[in-house]
Amino acid sequence: MSAPATLVLFDIDGTILLTAGAGRRALTEALGDLIELNAAVGQVRFDGKTDPQIIRELLEAGGHPDAEDPALAHAICERYVGILAAELRQPRSVTTIMPGVPALLNTLEAHPAVVLGLLTGNVAQGAALKLAAAGINVARFEVGAYGSDSHHRPDLPAIAARRALPFFGREPRGQEVVIIGDTPADVTCGRDIGARAIGVATGAYSVAELRAAGAHAAFDSLAETALVLEAILGD
Repeated sequence: MSAPATLVLFDIDGTILLTAGAGRRALTEALGDLIELNAAVGQVRFDGKTDPQIIRELLEAGGHPDAEDPALAHAICERYVGILAAELRQPRSVTTIMPGVPALLNTLEAHPAVVLGLLTGNVAQGAALKLAAAGINVARFEVGAYGSDSHHRPDLPAIAARRALPFFGREPRGQEVVIIGDTPADVTCGRDIGARAIGVATGAYSVAELRAAGAHAAFDSLAETALVLEAILGD
């Protein structure tokens, strides 16, 4: 069997699925006894960021003196995962799979030249919980890089590439790596390794904004499987 040619890395929130605010509610609850939930906290954006980065920004907005402490962020992440598991079981936390995702995942998973992976700001346990809520087994993704690996999202593509070494016999780089996401941060995070980015406007950003950030291609959704595959696997 020939070696694979492309590592395809998916973001989760806004790209594969939406959880109707479950992540925000769980993180806010995890921080509830540490900070005052003031207006500044409510203005912190979550999209395009890692969970530890979000926690740091929430702590800063809430005036916590140890907002930069990585040990504190780690402890909050552990608490958050337990709260998230409970939150995802609540009727209000309806998990929605984005249009075209099941067909695209099935096609890529069956493609002999593709290694399927995740690149997400979620901590690894949180990512698995959200995918399970959508009926998607995290084991389908052979490679993963998570917010629990680094709070700095641009670190994650290189981490994913290193974890793909057993499949490629080396670390894939450049056009061999494709990142699919719904935010400009997804589009730009792989620049250090020359990755190709595919934008999808199923989150808070438009096709035009994703293209302006440098996306190789951008789509309103992933529903047009053939066109999306061409952008992922084409030259």
